[in-house]
Amino acid sequence: MSGIWSRRGAMALGLGAAALGLGGAADAGPLDWGIDYGAATDPATARRYRLLVLEPDHARPIAPLRGAGATLLGYVSFGEVERQRPYVAALERAGALLAPNPNWPDARLADLRHPLWRATLIDTVIPAILAQGYDGIFVDTLDNAEALEAREPGAMAGMVAAGAALIAAVRARFPRMRIMLNRGYAALPQAAAHVDLVLAEAMATRWSFAARRYERLSDDDWAWQATRLRAAQARNPALQAMTLDYWDPADPRAVAALYARERAAGFRPYVATLALDHLLPEPRA
Repeated sequence: MSGIWSRRGAMALGLGAAALGLGGAADAGPLDWGIDYGAATDPATARRYRLLVLEPDHARPIAPLRGAGATLLGYVSFGEVERQRPYVAALERAGALLAPNPNWPDARLADLRHPLWRATLIDTVIPAILAQGYDGIFVDTLDNAEALEAREPGAMAGMVAAGAALIAAVRARFPRMRIMLNRGYAALPQAAAHVDLVLAEAMATRWSFAARRYERLSDDDWAWQATRLRAAQARNPALQAMTLDYWDPADPRAVAALYARERAAGFRPYVATLALDHLLPEPRA
């Protein structure tokens, strides 16, 4: 998720497709890409996708989820660390962890400037994901760096630059690995050359935590992200621009309209529930 929010918090709120009693469509045609952080990914649905982002911590083989020629990316959070991770104690002792995520106290914000956190990602976390058979990683919570630096410009100075440098270091260590970056717009001008895909999360719609419903964003909000995606593509013409919108799958006409809008702008869209715990194939006319 963008900013200092954890997508696991969304799952805890019960906002997923499973909670709504909704599943994949019966249409068996090919699909572009999707995200599923749930533990019960349907293999038949998963194999329809050319690109999938999955949670690598579930104890399961991923071969049954891979379609012919598909790319599978494992989720990794650069900007925060959950307290149950085996390396948390060492990071704590080294001073690499900051305050708890205010929206999800089980996660601690990470200091991207700290050498131990950088080494943990590059030497432990990412190799473990690749060892499971993933083709690369989906980098989340890099936006935390911008939020922290804006909030405390003195104490958190250099956090955004450290995030961009970390992306470059990951690319240098894993030159053939696929990297997809979620937002991270403050670091994106420097990071664009080192990633293969960039995701604009909540491009046209989002979940309102105050109103507890999905809502549309303004055209100006949409244009703000679109401008940054296109600027990144100008720096790296091979960069693929993806979008993720949130909407109620019980409203297929609205979901189809979101796909059409993003695709018409030249982006690769996916529309899901906030929890991202279930693959929701694009509605077909």
